[in-house]
Amino acid sequence: MSKQNQPPAYGGQAVMEGVMFGGKHTTVTAIRRTDNTLDFFEVKKKKRPWVEKLKKIPFVRGVAAIVEASANGTKHLNFSTERYDVDPKDDDNIETVEQTSKLTMVLGVAAVGVLSFIFGKLVFTALPATLAELFRPIFPGHVAQNLIEGFIKLVFLLTYIYLISLTPMIRRVFQYHGAEHKVINAFENNKSLTVENVQAQSRLHYRCGSSFILFTVIVGVFIYLAVPSEPLWERLTYRIALIPVVLGASYEVLQLTNKVRHVPALRWLGYPGLWLQLLTTKEPKDDQVEVAIASFEEMRKRDDAFSKDNLEDRIV
Repeated sequence: MSKQNQPPAYGGQAVMEGVMFGGKHTTVTAIRRTDNTLDFFEVKKKKRPWVEKLKKIPFVRGVAAIVEASANGTKHLNFSTERYDVDPKDDDNIETVEQTSKLTMVLGVAAVGVLSFIFGKLVFTALPATLAELFRPIFPGHVAQNLIEGFIKLVFLLTYIYLISLTPMIRRVFQYHGAEHKVINAFENNKSLTVENVQAQSRLHYRCGSSFILFTVIVGVFIYLAVPSEPLWERLTYRIALIPVVLGASYEVLQLTNKVRHVPALRWLGYPGLWLQLLTTKEPKDDQVEVAIASFEEMRKRDDAFSKDNLEDRIV
């Protein structure tokens, strides 16, 4: 397939009992309700000039894209978690609660975000670095210390993902994650989006956010080689200060692996991320694939309508 004929790159995300897909102009989530019907939720993308400029700067664009994706993803996740197990007849009650407690909800999300950030830094930054320091009598070298720290982070990451995947709820989310990848793969392979065609596709994809998480561990090992690993307080200071650098560089690596995935000699660069997806995705059921297909097609329909409306406005 020539570069000119390649389909546009769409992104997706699994949510509670559903799937979100993002296009150029909008993001759409489809969820299956308790009465077996499908419900859709849309968030139009807002064009912020300063954000668009940041997204064109290498290494900076990764952080900007992550923040934007997280903001949009939170809205879709809230929609799906509030409705997936609620009878559609009770939706009016949900909307009333949202309207009367909007400030409380915002403050609650902010508090959870701060606590999650602190907990995440404690577990995935401070603890691995501290544990690696305990091995300094055996592995005193700077390189060895960075490798040990990276290994500990990797063990934490794999263990955490494996343990949460054992819960029925997260397993279903991972199944929807697999359905999302299958739909994108079917579309990129020019297959009609039927359940049979989609199920025949791989549940792994080079652009997956799971790959990005793993790359932050690998890339971090190399970046941290450029800064001191002792004393411990200085080590932790550099780790926290370099978080944006690690995120930006990891994003570039993810984009690179996606670009070279069709080059036989270079496609192996993305294999570590694909291996991690063996944990973060599961084979979906047909009804889950139906939801993913519906979400993708609804997103494309609304994306195309948005482009058409804007074109007509410009002509007028």
